[in-house]
Amino acid sequence: MLLCLSADLLAQQTPYENLDSLKKEILELRADVDQIQLNLKTSQNKFKRGIAIATIGYSVTIAGGLMLGRKNDELGKGLLIAGGATGVTGTILMVDAFRHLTKKRPK
Repeated sequence: MLLCLSADLLAQQTPYENLDSLKKEILELRADVDQIQLNLKTSQNKFKRGIAIATIGYSVTIAGGLMLGRKNDELGKGLLIAGGATGVTGTILMVDAFRHLTKKRPK
């Protein structure tokens, strides 16, 4: 009888322990999902900013290229350099946006 009583007590404790570990795992998964969503939002914002900056930069570069060989040749050269630098900066921002996708949540 004592053996049956011990087995019965152990059987009753196991579901609660499993339930606690299941709750803990669900909370960890929820935290992981929240971190993934935060990383996606950060990456999306940085990527959009990079697209805008690159578009402006390369548009200025095109405008500078169209001015070359005319009376505003010096202005065209300046626009080529400034637009190129701005376009490259925007491209770097777009590429850098993907770095946020791999960030782990802090422990």
